[in-house]
Amino acid sequence: MTHDLSSLSAVIAFLVAIMVLAKACADEGVFDVMGARVARLARGSSTRLLAWSIGLAAVVTTVLSLDATVVLLTPVLIAAIAAHPHRSHAYASVRIANSGSTLLPVSNLTNLLVFSATGLTFVGFAWAMLPVWLVAIACEYVVLRWWFRRELREPVPTEHESYALPLFPCAVVLVVLLALASGTTPWVPAAAGAILTGGYALVRRTTTWRDLLDAANLPLAGFVLVWGLDVTWLADTQVGEWFDDAMPVGVGLGALIVTALIGMVATNVVNNLPATLLLLPPAATAGPEAILALLIGVNVGANLTLIGSLANILWRQSGGRTLSSVREFHLLGLATTPAIVVICTTVLWAWTSLIW
Repeated sequence: MTHDLSSLSAVIAFLVAIMVLAKACADEGVFDVMGARVARLARGSSTRLLAWSIGLAAVVTTVLSLDATVVLLTPVLIAAIAAHPHRSHAYASVRIANSGSTLLPVSNLTNLLVFSATGLTFVGFAWAMLPVWLVAIACEYVVLRWWFRRELREPVPTEHESYALPLFPCAVVLVVLLALASGTTPWVPAAAGAILTGGYALVRRTTTWRDLLDAANLPLAGFVLVWGLDVTWLADTQVGEWFDDAMPVGVGLGALIVTALIGMVATNVVNNLPATLLLLPPAATAGPEAILALLIGVNVGANLTLIGSLANILWRQSGGRTLSSVREFHLLGLATTPAIVVICTTVLWAWTSLIW
């Protein structure tokens, strides 16, 4: 088995810890400060607000994972445009949560699942994916600006409350990020950060044990663990052999694009976590380039349909449904996601050809 109970448990432990850390940061007002500053920087321009919203979503996704973006940042972005609801800014959080989760090994559970198989260091992984991350974000900005071009002509509110930046939770997040970059087992610094920031928020009574426990979402964590073990077992059956035969074995441009597109299709049939578990073994035989191409398919490609990522469902529950429809989500995904996957994979091939 590529992933046994121990390794999967470590991945799930990181998810639980980082969500508690993100919730404590939210209750301390970190996201409110960010949202207010982004709204002020827009100076009434919908287009500028979209650009700043995408930048903020990219940073939150990279540092605190895509789940923090869709669950905690989405309501902040919606509140920033409450007087004149614009769908583009709501879509920014979910599109970037998926496409912007390629930079660090801890930005997405799929990244954690494949990280050890790449043979790369934390910094090496980030260096290899940096151009892909930048291009993915730029593509999403172009897509959203084009798709919602009519509503982006309307202004947004210019008056927003000012908040002081909570220094302690920001400092903890920075230390956690540095610890992760040092090569420490991801769930350890994440858990330490969750304890420190959660304890701080509890002492200040800005949060409660119930809020932190709800943020941990233990039922979902248990479901993902069982699901992962089931799919890992499935990978050792005839189904796994079929995927082994279907995946290309080379690392040329054509092979990497096929790998990414297979990952995208599988993601939108069975969700990106099981797709990653099923496709990792054959991708790993081709080398780290193929694994990173697979990540593009399962991360960026998750924007194709609502079932592509758990983040998509969480986004709908966090307020996305108020400014979107299932039909529009899928039309936007079908019209743009395959092209972005191909563009990002081409960038990966060109960049890795230079640095490796």
